[in-house]
Amino acid sequence: MFRNQREDERELPPEGLYPVAGGIVALGKFDALHVGHRELAIQASKVGAPYLLSFIGMAEVFGWEPRAPIVAKCDRKRVLSSWAPYCGGVAPIEFQIEFSSVRHLTPQQFVEKLSKDFGVNGVVAGENYRFGYKAAGDASELVRLCGEYGMDAYIINSVMDKNQDSRDIDSKDFKERGQVSSTRVRHALAIGDMKYVSELLGRPHRLILMVNDQEELTSSRNKHMLSVSKSCLLNLPPKAGFYENCTVLFGDENPVRCRIFIDSTRIHLEMDEVGLSSFDNSQDLRLLGIEFGVLES
Repeated sequence: MFRNQREDERELPPEGLYPVAGGIVALGKFDALHVGHRELAIQASKVGAPYLLSFIGMAEVFGWEPRAPIVAKCDRKRVLSSWAPYCGGVAPIEFQIEFSSVRHLTPQQFVEKLSKDFGVNGVVAGENYRFGYKAAGDASELVRLCGEYGMDAYIINSVMDKNQDSRDIDSKDFKERGQVSSTRVRHALAIGDMKYVSELLGRPHRLILMVNDQEELTSSRNKHMLSVSKSCLLNLPPKAGFYENCTVLFGDENPVRCRIFIDSTRIHLEMDEVGLSSFDNSQDLRLLGIEFGVLES
C-alpha cells in the first residue's frame, strides 16, 4: 500500500532543465488534491505531459499557524497515481518550488520564469487563480502573458460544491463562491461528515500514521483491537467520534475492515478479523493507513 510503487517511466529532460520542461503545468496550492485540482490535471493531460506546480514554505513566509495537511506528504504520489484513469492513463507528477523564491516576482516575471527557467509548454489554472506579488495577476492576465512568451494557457471553470446550499457553512468564512476547495474539505472533516469529504476529494479520506514505539500503539489480538496515539498522525483526522465502514491498511498486508473511534488522544480500531500481524514483530518505523468509508457512485 505504501511501498514498491512504480517509478515514473517518463524520460528525464536534458541535463540542466527542470523536470517540468516541455510539459503542461497545473497551477494551484494543491493542499487537499480534491476534485477541482483533479480537473486541472485532466485538462493538462489533454494537451501534454501533466504536472502540478505547487509551492512549499508559504506558512513560514506569511507566519501562518502550523496545521496538519489534508493529504500526508508520503501519500500524495498514491493519490496522483489514482488520477491516471482520468488523465489518459498518465499519473500527473508534482513539482514543488520554494514559495520564497517566487514571492516577490511580478506577474510578468513569474510567467517569464515558467517559460525561460522551467521551460514549460503551457499552463492550466482555474478561473479564480491569482498570481504574482500581492496576487496582482488574474486569469486573464495569465493568458495574455503566456501568449507573449509563446506558451499556451488554459483557464477552466471552477468545480462547484453540489451540496453548498444544504451544508452548514458560514459564507463569511470562505473567500470562494461555492466552488470545491481545501477550506471546504477541512470544514467537512471538522464536522465529521465523511461522505461529504469523499465527495469533495473524489475518493475516501485516508489517514496516515507513523508508529515508532510500543507506547504509541497497543493491541489485543483476542478482541481484534488496536489503539494508536494521535501523536502519530501525519495528516488531518476528522472530529472525535465513531466511524463505521472503515478500512485499515499496513504495508503489503490485505486491507482489513474496521470501525474507528477517535477521542482526544488516541485512535481506536476494532477490526472484523485479526490482522496486521507484522506489527507484532517489527521494531522499525511503520506506516499505518486508515480509510474512511467507501465512495458512493
